[in-house]
Amino acid sequence: MLRAAMDIKLAVLSRGPRLYSTRRLVEEAKKRGLDVFVADPMKFSLYVADGSIDIQYMGQPFMADAVIPRIGHSITKHGVAVLRHLEQLGIWTANTGQGIIQSRDKLHASQILARNKIPVPRTTYVRDIIDVESAIDFVGGFPVVIKVTQGTQGQGVFLRHTLHEACSLVQGLLLTGKSVLVQEYIAESHGKDIRALVVGDRVVASMRRRARGREFRSNYHLNGTVEKVDLSPEFEEQACRAARVLGLHVAGVDLLEAEHGPLVLEVNSSPGLEGIEKASGVNVAGEIIDFVTNQTAFSEVDLDQLLRTIPGSGVLSIQLRNHPNLVGQKVSNIFNLGSNIPVFALSRENKLIWNPSDELLLRYDDVIVCYGDLSELRASVKNAISGITKSNFELIDKEESNA
Repeated sequence: MLRAAMDIKLAVLSRGPRLYSTRRLVEEAKKRGLDVFVADPMKFSLYVADGSIDIQYMGQPFMADAVIPRIGHSITKHGVAVLRHLEQLGIWTANTGQGIIQSRDKLHASQILARNKIPVPRTTYVRDIIDVESAIDFVGGFPVVIKVTQGTQGQGVFLRHTLHEACSLVQGLLLTGKSVLVQEYIAESHGKDIRALVVGDRVVASMRRRARGREFRSNYHLNGTVEKVDLSPEFEEQACRAARVLGLHVAGVDLLEAEHGPLVLEVNSSPGLEGIEKASGVNVAGEIIDFVTNQTAFSEVDLDQLLRTIPGSGVLSIQLRNHPNLVGQKVSNIFNLGSNIPVFALSRENKLIWNPSDELLLRYDDVIVCYGDLSELRASVKNAISGITKSNFELIDKEESNA
């Protein structure tokens, strides 16, 4: 039986209890009868001993059923360490430490989004001044957006129109130890973008942000204006997918309105609530609290980590593009029906097919996900590849002899 909301003890991890977003979350939690308090992430002590872990807050045992992290960019490293500790203790977190880390590295986030076929602006990682010109050519020429891989609220984002300006800026950033990205400039989206607030697996509110004057960055904290906007199903789908693949339950997804459709610019793991609540009229804080109360009873499990406690076991994925000989074959051709390795999901065209039929024909872009004994799994795939290759050679020899 699920616990009543009033039985849930909720902690909001934030260094600013008076900040708008933190205050709104506390207000909505109290309205629903939750036992809620604000905890400073910098005041936790983490303990690891032989066979056990523990955590204390301000010298006292920390007790909570659920945590909503509002971790500032400057304390990401320590905040994520606290979150990971809480996760190991079985405490439900609205966003995981891994999700926050992935979203705050703009290069890593773009890599994950692109791999999952989520449209993003063309982007190049620049490690030397000699890479700048080729990077600009790759993203489509001037003007270009130059940004650091880690920044927030529009900080470290620049627009440059000439090669001299771009090289000077990149050189300066590299000399200060920054990692630099050169990104495609979307002319039709100049000075504006869309922020979609994703909670769970749906967009609960959205707004269009516009820059003032000659500023091209549309962030609310840079004096940008905001207005309510109704998103098309295509924009909502891309926003939800972006949050999902980065491992975030609560996220602010920034989208550009390109001529050919939405482009995901960034994903914020601690989105501000003030601008979007005022623009949309939606009680976003209430939506987040409702989601937390519904999900606290269920803990997410890292299946691979869980299975690795059993020697030799784990989860593996097989990308068919890396094994073209398997394309067009049946699942049963790879794994014998008597095998102890179940194929429990197949990823195809951004959808999951759970427990796929043994008769299902495999396609080039499919990804098979299976678990069990890793040695047996690798042996099965190896035998399938060699067996199919051998049968193909035999078929070719037969056709040549008939000819």
